[in-house]
Amino acid sequence: MIRGRFGVPERVGDGVIAVGVAAALLSAGASGQHSTTELGPLGYALLAAGGLALAARRRAPVPVLVVTGLCAVGYQAAGLDVPAVAYLFAVYAAVRAGHRTVAIVVSVAVLAALPLAALLSGLHDTGEAFARARGALELAWLVAAGAAGEALRQAEWRADEAERTREETARCRADEERLRIARELHDSLTHQISIIKVQSEVAVHVARRRGERVPEALLAIQEAGREATRELRATLEALRDDDTAPPRGLDDVSGLVARARLAGLDATLTIEGDRHHVPVAVDRTVYRIVQESPTNIARHADAATASVRIDCRPDALTVRVDDDGRAAPDSVPTPGRGLLGMRERVTALGGGLSARPRTEGGFTVRARLPLGRTP
Repeated sequence: MIRGRFGVPERVGDGVIAVGVAAALLSAGASGQHSTTELGPLGYALLAAGGLALAARRRAPVPVLVVTGLCAVGYQAAGLDVPAVAYLFAVYAAVRAGHRTVAIVVSVAVLAALPLAALLSGLHDTGEAFARARGALELAWLVAAGAAGEALRQAEWRADEAERTREETARCRADEERLRIARELHDSLTHQISIIKVQSEVAVHVARRRGERVPEALLAIQEAGREATRELRATLEALRDDDTAPPRGLDDVSGLVARARLAGLDATLTIEGDRHHVPVAVDRTVYRIVQESPTNIARHADAATASVRIDCRPDALTVRVDDDGRAAPDSVPTPGRGLLGMRERVTALGGGLSARPRTEGGFTVRARLPLGRTP
């Protein structure tokens, strides 16, 4: 519920103001000048309706403007010489909402109709009717109401623009800092890790050519160098990603599965349902999940086959990746960075992710992404 400046819900505040204005109009009508017509009850009903209509001035400023204008003309014609206070509130609300042209057109029509209504009511003669009508809706008050609404609208626009500018500035600074960190990591680590990786691979190659036994420590250094290179490359790509490249999504998943096949994994892909209504954020997350899963399978599962199944439904999208690796049904998985990253992406979109061994052996990753509450 939207709250106003003093913590009161806006609808409650609007209702209180509407009731107050209606009461003030009825009081002014009861104590003011009346005609001798038989339209008194109708006039009081129009006074109350004009005031109570203000309760909807935020949600429907233009209809409220028209209703309060008609009510002002109506109770003047019914013989109640009461200032059109409700209409001034409606002008303020309409201009604040950005309907300046409509407010001007309706106000001109009301200003033209009020003298005629006062004349028809028999309250005054022709000359006096025009003078009293101007007193009921002073042009200066009308201009003041419109000016107040425009001033507040401009102030709110400037505040929104300032907030947007601050967000853009903060985003630019974050992008610059991210690129600076990427450059520092590249300059300080890439060269050294590459040397370690190359030297260890050369040592292993030479030892094997000589028929010598390769020490376990050297093999561990070789594997650590390869892993560090992959992790550093992924980190640098993430730091340099500024969202300027075309987003990867469901249309690119088949390429991931094809690359997994080239790496020796018998991978299959099944996509069901209508993918056209999938939001961009969910689309990207599906790609990242499928991108990470074959990588984890190749590194840790020692699997021969894997299946990727994507089910697109109107309310949610489900991704499931199964493999026939060495995970036992009663084993407890140790979440790595890849799995934690997938869980964070899915949770950020309001979904859920499960990763556990299968009863028939192997491992399964299942993510459910709702399609109705993405950022």
